[in-house]
Amino acid sequence: QVQLTESGGGLVQAGGSLRLSCAASGRTFNGYPSAWFRQAPGKEREFVGWISSSGANTRHADSVKGRFTISRDNAKNTMYLQMNSLKPEDTALYYCASRSVGIPLDRPSSWTYWGQGTQVTVSS
Repeated sequence: QVQLTESGGGLVQAGGSLRLSCAASGRTFNGYPSAWFRQAPGKEREFVGWISSSGANTRHADSVKGRFTISRDNAKNTMYLQMNSLKPEDTALYYCASRSVGIPLDRPSSWTYWGQGTQVTVSS
């Protein structure tokens, strides 16, 4: 069992930066790939990116590529999402997920464990 807790969200102006954290409990977190998703009001949950269990491999959605970076520190049982050059369209509730159970990895149904989310609001 893995419990995930997101933090670091907030209100930021367009062009600004935020770093989200996803803290995990459970010794098995380090053995799982993990991911970030986001959901804006009235829209489906959207894939942001994923990272392999070791952190050696990542993939980011085209909409955030070059602006967002996923990383993890397994010694701290924590995954991060560095968000730069934020845009109003990045406004959403951001979720972290862990333990993939299928493919493709850009689908929410492919992930087992979820956090409660942290709100990111980007003003224009």
